[in-house]
Amino acid sequence: MLEKLLAAVAAWIMGVISTMGYGGIVLLMAIESACIPLPSEIIMPFAGFLVTKGEMTLWGIALAGAIGCVVGSIPAYYLGMYGGRPLVEKYGKYVLISKKDLDMADRWFAQHGEIIIFIARLLPAVRTFIAFPAGVARMNMTRFIAYTFVGSLIWCWALGYIGMKAGQHWEDLKVYFHESHYVIAALGLVFVVWYVRRHFKNEHEA
Repeated sequence: MLEKLLAAVAAWIMGVISTMGYGGIVLLMAIESACIPLPSEIIMPFAGFLVTKGEMTLWGIALAGAIGCVVGSIPAYYLGMYGGRPLVEKYGKYVLISKKDLDMADRWFAQHGEIIIFIARLLPAVRTFIAFPAGVARMNMTRFIAYTFVGSLIWCWALGYIGMKAGQHWEDLKVYFHESHYVIAALGLVFVVWYVRRHFKNEHEA
């Protein structure tokens, strides 16, 4: 059941990008960065695949993804600033954010300071909700946006590059797979299944 739901989400993601182009990437990455677990591990590799078809450019999709991350992170930042941790603990479970996730983000922010915003944007899972502790700590907004943009640009470029390379070598891979975009989606779904199961495990342990 879970796998079918995630497959439907993957198909929707690919449809949005195919229809809206760069705007679709901005929209989807904004949703992901607003603490809604929409996997960039599907969004950006599929966009990279479209680069090989001549529909987009690698730097274009990376910039679109980074802009989307900034746009989506700002509401999450202000939610942390004005709602505080109690609000996130109460409603975070509805977007698969556990108390253990928040503890980890708070601990990293306390140990490493503001630079963790940049570092977290390069890490799966934690990148989705790192804006909350930044808002709670009332981090300088200019630095928050700068760290978010640069870290997200690197992340989006790397995932886009993976998708682009997969597309470029499709002639070598098609003996094993029927459709390359389904392969990219499948790899992303592996991560999403892990993330969802990890969330429920954390909730059970909390």
